[in-house]
Amino acid sequence: MNENGRLYLCATPIGNLGDITYRAVEMLRAADLIAAEDTRHTRGLLAHYDIHTPMTSYHEHNKDSKGSELIARMQAGETIVCVSDAGLPGIADPGGDLARRAITAGIPVTPLPGANAALSALICAGLPLEGFTFVGFLPRKEKKRREVLARVAAYPETLIFYEAPHRLRETLDALAESLGRARRACAARELTKKFEELRRATLGDLLAHYREYEPRGEFVIVVAGADENTAAAADAAEEVSLTERYAAHIAAGLDKKEAMRRTAQELGISRRDVYQALLAEEDKRSAPI
Repeated sequence: MNENGRLYLCATPIGNLGDITYRAVEMLRAADLIAAEDTRHTRGLLAHYDIHTPMTSYHEHNKDSKGSELIARMQAGETIVCVSDAGLPGIADPGGDLARRAITAGIPVTPLPGANAALSALICAGLPLEGFTFVGFLPRKEKKRREVLARVAAYPETLIFYEAPHRLRETLDALAESLGRARRACAARELTKKFEELRRATLGDLLAHYREYEPRGEFVIVVAGADENTAAAADAAEEVSLTERYAAHIAAGLDKKEAMRRTAQELGISRRDVYQALLAEEDKRSAPI
């Protein structure tokens, strides 16, 4: 043990309890304290490996108060292991916040590598591995979600998303609309568990499948990056103003409502934002010189 205390970020199994390293088990036994996202969930893992180290809850809703307490304990010389419900701490959970606090306080931070759902799905998706962008969970609010998807739509790297089963259809619909129904993708669920499934298809086909069949289990959605033509079109589109986009849709025969909807979709903003921008432009034109 380091006499000044240390924080370990420990990967835990994403499904199969056998997917944990010897070093992680040894460190979980030797630590002074385990900071767990959900102590009830982690208790099952500790019981499986006959680990009796004290636990405390550390999660999104208490990370400010509990984070300060954990830092104080490490400054007093204790060794703390931080674990999430599954996979690596800090990936879509508050473990990263604790790591930043420890680094700021001069406390050593050490990884205990292991299972990770995003990378496990990526290597089995059959999509390019030369580069990837981890997006994680998309925002729940439509406007924010559109902004994120508009930003990543032209990325050439493979994209990785997380999603819960009850929001999968909504997310696949948003991905198909923003990235294109023909984009190659893989929906991976229940990784390393009994009902593990990796469904490789286009976004459109995945959406059709899960509209027919009830999504079950936690999902990782891996989506191919934009090809050169898509990226070039997106770069060119950035140079086109909002009013020019709207005018082009009107010229193509769309009514005003649909033209605003298409413009909003392309820019990752709300229709109300488009409407307000058009009004402002109209006021500018009609203003006396």
